[in-house]
Amino acid sequence: MLSIPSKHLLLFFSGVFFVIQARSQQKVLNIKDAEDLALTNYGTIKSKANQLNASKAYLKETKTEYLPDVNISAQQDYGTVNGQTGPSYGYRGLSVSSSGPTLARQNWNAAFGSLYLSNVSWDFFSFGKSAERIKVQKSVVSRDETDLRQEQFQHEIRVASTYLNLLAAQQLAKAQQDNLNRAIDLQKVVIARVKGGLNPGVDSSLANAEVSNARIALTNTQQTEQEQSNQLSIYLGVESQEFQLDSAFITKTPTNLMAQSAIAITDHPSLRFYQNRIGVSEEQAKYLKTFAYPTFSMFGVYQGRGTGFNSDYAADQTSYSSSYGAGANPTRYNYLFGVGMVWNFTSVFRTHYQVQSQKFTSAQYKNDYDLVEQQLKAQQTLAETRIGNALKNYREVPVEVKAAGDAYKQKYELYKNGLSNIVDFTQALYTLNRAEVDKYIASNNVWQALLYKAAATGDFGIFINNF
Repeated sequence: MLSIPSKHLLLFFSGVFFVIQARSQQKVLNIKDAEDLALTNYGTIKSKANQLNASKAYLKETKTEYLPDVNISAQQDYGTVNGQTGPSYGYRGLSVSSSGPTLARQNWNAAFGSLYLSNVSWDFFSFGKSAERIKVQKSVVSRDETDLRQEQFQHEIRVASTYLNLLAAQQLAKAQQDNLNRAIDLQKVVIARVKGGLNPGVDSSLANAEVSNARIALTNTQQTEQEQSNQLSIYLGVESQEFQLDSAFITKTPTNLMAQSAIAITDHPSLRFYQNRIGVSEEQAKYLKTFAYPTFSMFGVYQGRGTGFNSDYAADQTSYSSSYGAGANPTRYNYLFGVGMVWNFTSVFRTHYQVQSQKFTSAQYKNDYDLVEQQLKAQQTLAETRIGNALKNYREVPVEVKAAGDAYKQKYELYKNGLSNIVDFTQALYTLNRAEVDKYIASNNVWQALLYKAAATGDFGIFINNF
């Protein structure tokens, strides 16, 4: 006989005790904590929050575009100043702007020159172009705010639905485990009676088949449980793990299934997002209209200029200095200010079609809004039907479970005493398993129906505050 040192036994039982204690102390994840965790961690919500922050930052930038342009420039150059009579165009800035007397021949006299200037340009009136652009960006911020809220609401629904699905899968796994245990008990009874010659050998084959079927059903439900657990982990933004969920969804029904939403249909998070999409498009159409009008600008320039070429250089080509200081020091100053107007008349025709296109986009968004509104109204009607049907099944299930349990006990006793055959007994076993499954599904479906109503009305409080 193999002997195990007492020290090893102590370590073994200590480990077992630690595992059991850890499992017993595993924190229950209630649905409100799950929702908070999901709204904090889920990637899409973070993404849309950053999109909103970007829109707000761009709004601040848009408001500053009405300010005038103020440019300050300084340059110091060294080069020749040969001039020539004739036309010239500084295409893309590739030619120099040398200015000097027109001489009979080329020379290479070079000196320093400098230019210092400040320039102010302000589009002070453009028929509301700047104001409309700000309005467009404000409507973009509103759209992104409702987009974030819509994503948060939809994620709350997704998390709650997956939470309920996982809880149902855990209960179904328990039901299949109970069914397997009963099948094993049947197998033991059958084997004992077959060995005693009280039942035919085929009974043991049927009992073995029933055990195998129960094991397969248990494996399938455990697979479903794992899939739902993984999905919940993704929605919560945590690593895949086993969750211990709140049993309140099994032990009781919602306190007020007839609760009505405090939110009007037009305030549904999805509809508010679609409405703000229309708002952005309409503001863009107004903004595009302003491009058909002229822009009035005020401008002013003040500059100082220095050069190493003296005023009599045209008559005496030796009258210049190559000294850096002579060219860097400004000796002539000029100022200029004025008011200008720019109007590209052909933009009237282009803008007309741009506005027309944007109006069609607004109409498209309005069609999307109408479709979503129609779907939500239909879902609200369906939600009430689903709640009623779920309640009917929930109230009927206890009758089914009690009748199936009584039938199972009766068939079990009859079979043990040789008064019933195994086919009748396995039928009672199947009926009891089906009744237990119906019980867990019926309880879960009541909560799922209430969640469906919350999703349709846009009021998540109908579900989360109904404990």
